[in-house]
Amino acid sequence: MSLDLLIRNADLVATVDDERREVFGGWVSTRDRRIVAVGAPGDEPSATEIGRTIDAHGCLVTPGLINTHHHIYQNLTRAYLPAVNGTLFEWLTTLYPIWSRLDEEAAYISAWIGLAELAVGGCTTSTDHLYVHPRRGGDLITAEIRAAQELGFRFHPTRGSMSLSQKDGGLPPDSVVQNDDEILADSERLVKQHHDPSFGAMVRLGLAPCSPFSVTPELMKATAELAERLDVRLHTHLAEDPDEDAFCLERFGRRPLEQFEEVGWGSDRSWVAHCIYPSAAEIERMGRWGTGVAHCPSSNMMIGGGGIAPVRAFRAAGAPVGIGCDGSASTDSASLWMEARNALLLGRLRHGPAAMTARDALEIATRGSAECLGRGGELGQLSPGAVADLVVWPLDGLAFAGAISDPIEAWLRCGPVSARQTIIDGRVVVDNGELVAPDLDAKLLQHRRVAERLQRVA
Repeated sequence: MSLDLLIRNADLVATVDDERREVFGGWVSTRDRRIVAVGAPGDEPSATEIGRTIDAHGCLVTPGLINTHHHIYQNLTRAYLPAVNGTLFEWLTTLYPIWSRLDEEAAYISAWIGLAELAVGGCTTSTDHLYVHPRRGGDLITAEIRAAQELGFRFHPTRGSMSLSQKDGGLPPDSVVQNDDEILADSERLVKQHHDPSFGAMVRLGLAPCSPFSVTPELMKATAELAERLDVRLHTHLAEDPDEDAFCLERFGRRPLEQFEEVGWGSDRSWVAHCIYPSAAEIERMGRWGTGVAHCPSSNMMIGGGGIAPVRAFRAAGAPVGIGCDGSASTDSASLWMEARNALLLGRLRHGPAAMTARDALEIATRGSAECLGRGGELGQLSPGAVADLVVWPLDGLAFAGAISDPIEAWLRCGPVSARQTIIDGRVVVDNGELVAPDLDAKLLQHRRVAERLQRVA
């Protein structure tokens, strides 16, 4: 039997499989873009040919981390000073005029840089919520997909939308909203053009009206019906900020989650971003539906109104919980390692030191995220037949001196750490800590030029 890749001699292989196996000194083999086997020292495969062997001594091997919520285009306005210290609504209204200048070049280069940054941080799959579609901006989603394909990155873009402008009582300016017919027609076009429902797919599409304060209830209902017909997933922001509660009560006469249910989104087809402010009864309802939650700890601390998402309660209720880094303009860093660490810290801050362990955080960032994206059993674990998405994490140097008793706790408590190797679909995308794709310096110069062009409007 020939193998494409053998990773051997790891300090620990954390499979996050159904049995949560952890193999000291373990190995992982891949062939044809799939995990073939995971084993212990002494039973390594005797392959007739191995494409590449990676010695993982001094390293932890995990499934690839999965990002369930992002606004990649926002890395063009990273740490933008006039907005950084405002509330969520103040931040949005400051940045919408800049984002109204997005075009295909901006979508492409922000996606290329954003996905490269994620890969270096051990992320192998990312969604993106691109909801700003300026008139004459072009086909922004297809431009993002092109960047992902160039990098070899597994990508779940969502066709976001806004239809409720300032003149209608919403937050966004007229220049970045579309009418319902435009949004629905383009959503269907993109799904038919790019969505791959097959096992191991590199590109899948979702539909993602932005939030209760930027789209109409009619669009939410029509989008849910379209997603059902096309068999794709649904995504939106929900219960993110106290201002959202006030808006929904005033406009609809009900709380955000009640409005979410009213428009037909209460199902296991949906996953939502943030969800910081649900009631206990609403958490139980989400668990019953199977609606997933993208927990964005850094963003919540930076701009989320002071709340901490009730992650433990969601998981206890049966609602899938994954990790998201959110847009770079609010979080300013696209590191899934940092998000997993902050999930660990916030979980312990909210409920005490026994409430969240490094293993819990790793599971949320892998299996939980895969379930949010409807890909449980396929992504987020190292088991035979799963896709070959995995990360080799170095646990050496000054930051890890003395951390010898538990590689998983060391991985998240020490650091910071980036991937030594990030492997996506069986292909090494990050090697020895460096992006394999060429032209990074040229892409950074292009990104700087585009960012300057967009910010010049302010």
